[in-house]
Amino acid sequence: MGTLGAGSIALIAIVALIIFGPKKLPELGKAAGNTLREFKNATKGLADDDDDKKKSEK
Repeated sequence: MGTLGAGSIALIAIVALIIFGPKKLPELGKAAGNTLREFKNATKGLADDDDDKKKSEK
C-alpha cells in the first residue's frame, strides 16, 4: 500500500469507525466498491474505443 504502514491503516480504520459507526461502514464500503467498478468499466471502454480506432485506420 505504498507508504502506509500497518499502524497508519489501523488508525484510519478506527477513526472511520468512530466517525461513521459500525452500521454505516459496510454501506460505505459497498458504495466505494461499486464506484470503483463503474470507473474501471468506463476506462476500459475508453481504451477499447482507442484500440478500435487504431485498427480501423490501418
